[in-house]
Amino acid sequence: MNAKKKGPADRVLASNRKARHDYHILETLEAGMVLTGTEVKAARAGKIQLKDSYVTIQDGQAWLVNAHFSPYSHGNRENHEPERPRKLLLHRREIDRLMGKLQTTGLTVVPLAIVLQGPWIKAEVALVQGKKLYDKRETERRKTQEKEAREAIKQQRW
Repeated sequence: MNAKKKGPADRVLASNRKARHDYHILETLEAGMVLTGTEVKAARAGKIQLKDSYVTIQDGQAWLVNAHFSPYSHGNRENHEPERPRKLLLHRREIDRLMGKLQTTGLTVVPLAIVLQGPWIKAEVALVQGKKLYDKRETERRKTQEKEAREAIKQQRW
């Protein structure tokens, strides 16, 4: 009788498509965000750019840097600064694990998407490793081969 009610589907407010192209994604995490009122309104309107943004850890806290939240169109003088660092809410053990991996190897943390989950706006962040040019070419080649195979199967059905 304690069945979990299904809520509304998560809505992607912004995605970082370039991150999926430029990096090997090793691990993903979900983090809450500390936002002001006008930032929430701008986010719900989809006015977010994640290009060239990354996550840094300072004083045991995770911060989203270089994410651009456009000023809210109906905001007044209390409107937010578009590219201020925004605090990410992660558990202590998640932050410690990320710090350890960032210090020992050539990895980084980037945001993949900003998602609206019910009343909460969350960031999907990933621990990533940069791709070399030949890795990007291999990924592109594999996608092309899969597409050609799908088209060939489709042609055989007709």
